[in-house]
Amino acid sequence: MSTSILQEVADAAIRRAQRQGFVLASDVRSELKLAGLDENQWKDVLALAKPSLHYRQGRYYPLATISPRLQKEQDQQRVIQKAIRQLIKHHKEAAKKVDRRGQTRVDFIQPIKVVSEDGKAFALLSRDISPTGIRLLGTKRLLGQKVNIDIPLGDDAPPCRLLVRILWTCAVGDDMFENGGSFLELV
Repeated sequence: MSTSILQEVADAAIRRAQRQGFVLASDVRSELKLAGLDENQWKDVLALAKPSLHYRQGRYYPLATISPRLQKEQDQQRVIQKAIRQLIKHHKEAAKKVDRRGQTRVDFIQPIKVVSEDGKAFALLSRDISPTGIRLLGTKRLLGQKVNIDIPLGDDAPPCRLLVRILWTCAVGDDMFENGGSFLELV
């Protein structure tokens, strides 16, 4: 049997699916019968039509056609996602090389109340925490200071108050600093 004849039947089945919204195996057998071919070849026809049809719950549905503009947007999003995944991978690899901390850090993003040595209170944002220290993000440079921090425990529980020595400060933007400190005592 010539594949080109079966391909013509497959094309007819695809057109029928687009017109009706789906085709059944019986519709494919009807197309074969109209072409004067053996109805038992319906699986061969569907194999040829597979790139254009997908099977779901006993029916073969046509694949949606995508406009060129939408296809371009989807391709662009795939390129962006690939670039971001590579950026994240490189960032994680670089962070592993630079990280000197002996304890594992855990992402811990919470608003933190900080009281400096001179009694001034302000709000910073914690970035991560480990059993030995914490990293804070905010508009204050706290290098060398001992500060009290209040970590909220939630649900009307009193906050956890700790004394922290700020060991390093790093500018991360205009008037934005990261402060890394080690825990000294539970207050």
